Amino acid sequence: MSSPAQTRTAFVDVRFPPEGPLSRFALIKAVLGPIMRLMFRPRVEGAEHIPGDGPVILAGNHLTFIDSMILPLVCDRQVCFIGKDEYVTGKGLKGRLMAWFFTGVGMIPVDRDGGRGGVAALMTGRRVLEEGRVFGIYPEGTRSPDGRLYRGRTGIARLTLMTGAPVVPFAMIGTDKLQPGGAGLPRPGRVTVRFGEAMEFSRYEGMDRDRYVLRAVTDSVMAEVMRLSGQEYVDMYASKAKEAA
Repeated sequence: MSSPAQTRTAFVDVRFPPEGPLSRFALIKAVLGPIMRLMFRPRVEGAEHIPGDGPVILAGNHLTFIDSMILPLVCDRQVCFIGKDEYVTGKGLKGRLMAWFFTGVGMIPVDRDGGRGGVAALMTGRRVLEEGRVFGIYPEGTRSPDGRLYRGRTGIARLTLMTGAPVVPFAMIGTDKLQPGGAGLPRPGRVTVRFGEAMEFSRYEGMDRDRYVLRAVTDSVMAEVMRLSGQEYVDMYASKAKEAA
């Protein structure tokens, strides 16, 4: 049985990547940004909706692995997001390069397996927002198995209600065509990243434990993601769809 100290470690002992003109994020963006632009030719729409300072949640769809590479590189502010700890524990040169890249652009590795995984992710996101930073989240919880938009998990609602941070919805469009199935090297092509207007839910302050409020907030965010992406909506969790396949 884990001790209380061990239980807390999953989400308390997390070092957030530093920001600033001399940070590893700035270096990665300066070096890889032009390469990514040449390879993916991203069309960015609505970036002005992202506040220039203060806490904000970016919530969008998740089509393929490269979504998490493109999002941080098209935003002016550094985006912190939760990622599987296996992305930073790989062996050899490839493993070290992946760890250097993902932690540099803002990924915070958290073990999301087991009963504490959801709590770890939620508390990590809360800490990022309380520091006045940008937190990116995929409310579906996993990549779409077929390109459709699936039901959102209510962690996004709990975060905005606990912290008061606005939610800026976004849509990745075309990334699944460049990396079908989320595996292998992506091929060159054009992608679009579309941001919507900021959404705030202050009218529900103090109701972050009301499951009906959490579902209503989550569904309103997903409805905006669907509008931005043009995806067909499926009212079930993506993880359940994958299990049934």
